Amino acid sequence: MSIQKHAIPILEYDTDTSAVILPTRESPDLKLPEKTVYAFLGDEIDRYAQAHGAVRVGEFISITKKYPIYVMQYKGEAIGLCQAPVGAAAAAQLLDWLIGHGARKILSAGSCGALVDLPENTFLVPSKALRDEGTSYHYLPPSRFVAVHEAARGALEQVLREHGRKYREVITWSTDGFFRETEALVAYRRAEGCEVVEMECAALAACAQLRGVTWGCLLYTADTLADTKHYDARNWGGDSLELALELCLDAVVLL
Repeated sequence: MSIQKHAIPILEYDTDTSAVILPTRESPDLKLPEKTVYAFLGDEIDRYAQAHGAVRVGEFISITKKYPIYVMQYKGEAIGLCQAPVGAAAAAQLLDWLIGHGARKILSAGSCGALVDLPENTFLVPSKALRDEGTSYHYLPPSRFVAVHEAARGALEQVLREHGRKYREVITWSTDGFFRETEALVAYRRAEGCEVVEMECAALAACAQLRGVTWGCLLYTADTLADTKHYDARNWGGDSLELALELCLDAVVLL
């Protein structure tokens, strides 16, 4: 039997990598490039795609929105480009769909909240994520952390150095509870080494591991929870969107 049972449902795990509903069910003929940038950058994805002659080759249809899938030529290679939805479950569902259609080397970019004193728009490369969300437990057996692929981290860090950008490797806290980041939890996560918080990294790393593909993430600081008495949204890292996308494009070419 493939199910590892537990009294607490979220800690149960099925080792079977197939499922009743497969990602390719609705569009079996869609083939995407091996290299893809899958980024939490909102309208920046569409703007960049249109400005650089990307071709819309398909779309992922959710109940709330259609996500265009683009292919563009970048430094002589075909690169997939897709906006990522916020939240672990939604983000992992679309990542799994991209993998099902051929993506094998995938980089993401997005904002995070600082748990320690970090300036806004600081670039970060997570080495592992604390699994305080639900989605990763459907892709990997229970554990406290999930590692981010070493090759993906290496490509991102090489590009950051080439661009003369300061960065640091960090441990990130992935949570489903944006409005449940309590003062005690922030202190607890900080004490075990987490320097930033976001909502998807653990889930995407787990999905990629199960599917046997390379995935990594470039983060940039947006709001700050370093002083839990005086929360500061700042400008949500708004100055980093275009640069983060271009850094990911440069890095995915290296994979």
